[in-house]
Amino acid sequence: MTQVSGDDLKQRLGTRAVHAGAVPDPLAGAVMTPIYQTSTYIQDALGRHKGYEYARTQNPTREALERNVAALEGGRHGFAFGSGLAALDAVLKLLSAGDHVVCGENVYGGTHRQMTQIWTRYGLTFTFVDLADLDRLADAITPATRMVFAETPTNPLMHLCDLKAVGAIAGRAKALFVVDNTFATPIFQRPLELGADVVLHSTTKYLNGHSDMIGGMLVVARDDLAERIGFIQNAAGAVPGPFDCWLCLRGTKTLALRMHQHDANGRRIAQWLAQHPRVERVYYPGLPSHPQHDLARRQMTGFGGMVSIELGTLARARRFAEGTRLFALAESLGGVESLVGHPASMTHASIPPAMRAAMGLTDSLVRLSVGIEDVEDLMADLDQALKTGG
Repeated sequence: MTQVSGDDLKQRLGTRAVHAGAVPDPLAGAVMTPIYQTSTYIQDALGRHKGYEYARTQNPTREALERNVAALEGGRHGFAFGSGLAALDAVLKLLSAGDHVVCGENVYGGTHRQMTQIWTRYGLTFTFVDLADLDRLADAITPATRMVFAETPTNPLMHLCDLKAVGAIAGRAKALFVVDNTFATPIFQRPLELGADVVLHSTTKYLNGHSDMIGGMLVVARDDLAERIGFIQNAAGAVPGPFDCWLCLRGTKTLALRMHQHDANGRRIAQWLAQHPRVERVYYPGLPSHPQHDLARRQMTGFGGMVSIELGTLARARRFAEGTRLFALAESLGGVESLVGHPASMTHASIPPAMRAAMGLTDSLVRLSVGIEDVEDLMADLDQALKTGG
């Protein structure tokens, strides 16, 4: 189990991003955490080793990443996994057959797919509701509810839920409150401070920030949860390799800087798109027109670089997505480069069309992951794609 030091938690976020979790290299004093590319470790004698036995269980590079991200989230324990969905798989293994989960209805398509097509076969049940509606959440709670799972902002409609209020309802039900903080990152939102029990990340996205690895992370403050998740991490074995951990750890060192640039570009582009005659609607919590803008200002310190736009028809959405030049048409998000995606046919294709329609996720919605390029160049690219898209 990887635990954060008290000194790391005393530092401000920019300092934590660079220094938290680092341990001086005992061999040469390397400033950067080495890549411990090994599957096993020499033992001095039977039952006597240096704290490391087998790399599925312990790896110094992975532990440095786990401490770093846990410190950024204000948690005590971090657990790295081979992907964000592997982290989700691990957190759902905290439950037992017959347990019930209330989940936000507008979550990543892979989250919905894993819950409904895998875990229902093993006896878990799920109810999907709009967590912004606290009455609907309260009505969805049953005596069997053991977990409330939220994304905020959501993917891709940028809906928010009030973390303190949702956490209070989950607490009264004695249910674990799990928050996917991938979009906001700990730079702009720290759910553990607002009542969450577990924070989940796809480290593939902003934490890594360079689109060159796949990974996931769980962070907790409670020691009892850490014991259980640590057991699952080791027993199920869905851990990342040391090189991927090193790549993500390299990324977190610039996280604070990158997120502020993503945020600055995202705000500027969202404001510009909101005035564009060929855009019907912009989804971005940083806009005063967003119905939960006041909540975003209360529980977030920035709004990030994720922007979704409604273009009216599938044909226009297709022409736009295929017509950008700087915005690459690709899955994923959160890298330094700008990406454009079509959720209905890409990230959320596994969600039934009727459910997509009910939550407002149309075939004409396009999602932008705004990178850190010069914002004037990005706006010029979007403008030409909108004009040629009809």
